[in-house]
Amino acid sequence: MDTDLLIIGGGPAGCAAAVMAASVGMRSVLIEADDALCGALRRIPVVSNVLGATSGPDLAATIEADLARCDLCRVELSRRATLVEGFDDRVEVTVEPVDSVEPVEPVRLGEPVRLGEPVRLGEPVRLGEPVRLGEPVRSVKPVEPTEPVEPVKPVEPVRSAWVRGSRLTARYVVVATGVGPLGPEEAGWLGGVAGRALPPLWEADPAAIDDRTVLVLGADRPLGTVARAHPELRTRFVVAYPPEDVYKTEEIRRDARVELVAVRRLEFGSGSAPVTAEVRTVEGERRTLTADLAFLNLGSAPAPPAGAVVTDRSGYCPPGRQHPRVFTAGDLRSARFQRIATAMGSGGEAALGAYYASRGLPTGTGGGPSTEVGGPPPDPAGGG
Repeated sequence: MDTDLLIIGGGPAGCAAAVMAASVGMRSVLIEADDALCGALRRIPVVSNVLGATSGPDLAATIEADLARCDLCRVELSRRATLVEGFDDRVEVTVEPVDSVEPVEPVRLGEPVRLGEPVRLGEPVRLGEPVRLGEPVRSVKPVEPTEPVEPVKPVEPVRSAWVRGSRLTARYVVVATGVGPLGPEEAGWLGGVAGRALPPLWEADPAAIDDRTVLVLGADRPLGTVARAHPELRTRFVVAYPPEDVYKTEEIRRDARVELVAVRRLEFGSGSAPVTAEVRTVEGERRTLTADLAFLNLGSAPAPPAGAVVTDRSGYCPPGRQHPRVFTAGDLRSARFQRIATAMGSGGEAALGAYYASRGLPTGTGGGPSTEVGGPPPDPAGGG
C-alpha cells in the first residue's frame, strides 16, 4: 500500500479529511489538480457562515498552514485523479499530471543573442566564432581550438516518479472533488445563448457594474457573496431564475438592489448592448428584461472521477451509496449542502469513517463494513 488513505481534492473538505486522518494516526496522500490548495475558496471575498473566518483568502491561508503541519499527509499539487477502483482489500487511484508548462523554444548558439527576445537552443556551439550579444564584439578575435574536442554524450533525462497513468493504492479513499460551474447550454430554461460571451458573476469587476443594471442568470450563491462584499454598489440586479432554484434566493431577497424574476423560459434578444431578454414568468406573464450587462450565475455540477464513485440521478455522490472503501465528502455529496462549514465537517467525518472501518467498527457515513445507525465508540486516539 502506498498509504492508509488517499484524498482526492484539496478544498476545505479534502484538507479537513487530511487533518482528521493525521489526528488518528493515518497516513494520507492528498491529490489536487490545481497548483494551490483551496483555489475556489480564495475567490470568495466575504465569508459569513464559518466560525472564526470572515474572508475566503484568509481561511484558505489558515487551512494551508494547518495542513503544512500534518507530517502524516503528503500533498501532491497539479495532479488529477482520473479513475477510482474499489476492491475487497484496497482502492486504486489513477493519477495524471496536469500539463501547465508551456514548451520553451530551443536556443541556437552561434547566432547573436538579443536581449528581450527568446533564447534558442538546438544548434551546436561553433568554436572559432565569436559569441555575439546584441551586436558583435569587434575587439574579440576568434579562438582557435588547440585540441580536438570530444563530443559530449547526451545526458539521460531524469524521469519524474509521476508519469501518465500512475497508480496509487490505499485501504480507503475520500473523494472530495467538489463541483464545477454549469454552462448556459446545460440550463434548459435559457434560449438564444449560443455564441454569447457570458462571464460568470464571480468574475465581475465591481467598478464595471457600479450604477448599472445587471441581468443575472440564476440565483446561485455568488450573487449573495457579491452583494455582501460590496454593499456600497449602486448596482440594480435583475435576477432571472427557474422555479426549482427558489430556495437559493433567501440570502438576497431582502437586498433592495435585487429584483427577483422566477421564469419558465428566457430568450435573449439579438442585440448586445443594451441586453434584452424575453421571459415567460412562472405566473404565465410575458415580460421584456433590459440591462446593461449580463452574467451567468447558474450553479454547479458535481465533478467526480470515473470508476467506482457512484452517482445518483442528479449526478451527485451520496455517501450511503458508495463502495465500502470509498467515502465522499464536501459539495460532491449534495446540491443542498454546498457550504464551507458543512464541507469541512463532512471531510472530517469521512476520514473518521475510514479510520473506524479499518478497525472493523461500524460507520454511519456510507463506507466501511456496515452503515448501522448510531455513532461509533469513543475515539481511542482522543481529540476534539
